[in-house]
Amino acid sequence: MLVKKINLKLLICVTTALIGALNTGCSATASYLANKQQNIDQPEGIEVRFNQLSQAEYKSPINGRNRPGDNLEQFILEAINGAKGEVLVAVQELSLPRIAKALAAKHRAGIRVRVVVENQYRKPWSKLHAAGLPAHQQQRLGQLAALADANNDGRLNAEETLNGDAMALLETAGVPLKDDTADNSKGSGLMHHKFLVIDQKHVIFGSANFSNSDIHGDAGAGRTKGNTNHLIKVNDQALAQIFRGEFEKLWNNQFGINKESGSTQEAMVGTAKLQVLFAPHKRSNPSNGLAIIANTLKQAKEKIDLALFVFSAQELTGVLEERVRAGIKLRVLVDPGFASRSYSELLDIMGVSLPDKRCKLEAKNKPWQKPLMAVGIPKLANGDKLHHKLAVIDGKTVISGSFNWSPSAAHGNDETLVIIHSAQLARHFTREIDRLWGGANLGISPGLEKKLHKAERFCGKVMANREVSP
Repeated sequence: MLVKKINLKLLICVTTALIGALNTGCSATASYLANKQQNIDQPEGIEVRFNQLSQAEYKSPINGRNRPGDNLEQFILEAINGAKGEVLVAVQELSLPRIAKALAAKHRAGIRVRVVVENQYRKPWSKLHAAGLPAHQQQRLGQLAALADANNDGRLNAEETLNGDAMALLETAGVPLKDDTADNSKGSGLMHHKFLVIDQKHVIFGSANFSNSDIHGDAGAGRTKGNTNHLIKVNDQALAQIFRGEFEKLWNNQFGINKESGSTQEAMVGTAKLQVLFAPHKRSNPSNGLAIIANTLKQAKEKIDLALFVFSAQELTGVLEERVRAGIKLRVLVDPGFASRSYSELLDIMGVSLPDKRCKLEAKNKPWQKPLMAVGIPKLANGDKLHHKLAVIDGKTVISGSFNWSPSAAHGNDETLVIIHSAQLARHFTREIDRLWGGANLGISPGLEKKLHKAERFCGKVMANREVSP
């Protein structure tokens, strides 16, 4: 009888989670019917690629094995190699040597090449020493050294070191380089853009940095496939001019909140309308990125799908709650490493609160009174992250770019936010979210439940502590 009761509870948990019912006492594993359509037509003038796409395959340059996905590095290289007059790159991290070599070759050929990166990634890694670096930077240093070890003998000679260090390759070639300290500041919150502009008529943008971790996976870690990412290429002069205008601001040492960020700019590419916003903005500015996202979400009539690396913007959770009350279907997946942090809005949607290490709750914390369980974390290879900053609304509108759904993205970082109105493009992103949905852990996972119990023991009743962090 006990077994029957347990099975019945599991059945109820799965059923209620999938329809978004009110249930905070169980978790479930999501499933979906795979889209058997191998190929979906690309919209006119637009191409999208996913590094973990089930319907594609390429040979990993890291370990030589065939793996599922589009080769995002090759996608970038083809664009650079096709340049005839100018290549502009604004990306948080550029650490793939092949991309650096392609840029250096174009520079030597007389093509105008300029590169802007985040200051944390500006210095050649071969000039860094692990001593004194934070743990995550030490890990990155080890991964880049492993990538440079061409003969896999565990040692680096001078040739391997130079050929494996993207920033050193660019410096040696004399490629013009800048980072967000060029304005004599400590840098913007983050120079977080991920875009390049080719010949003033082609643009590539999306969620991926030009790094192993974001594209192929980590050297020496064969199970990793790279953080889940996408890139979009648009062939349109008007859009290229919009992105080129942002790049020129960066090149003229305008970073972060000191940059004059305007409102959305629009371009028509075939039948698709693209709205582009570059962050950051002051909190009082109604054109800020979170306000633009909120207004877009408010237009939803049937369904909202989200796949997000970071989700910490309280105002967007309020909009989603209102949309769900209006009968909109909502699916949310958040990166496992972020989902159960004290300021994660995924917790609000599930109706729970988690205090920080000081037993303080997030300011203006507002868990849903009618929690939703059709939310959770995707199943990923160990070491990989859900790195999309992605929404699909009513199967016809896509939100993309480098812009995480956080106050930092809106008010501190140099970011790209793009809203694309195209049902054809939306089909590609819906397929990607369906893929991530398969096997996802929905609702309050056992790990989160343990964290909640631990917090209650350490801090007292979680919901009783209403004092908030400043």
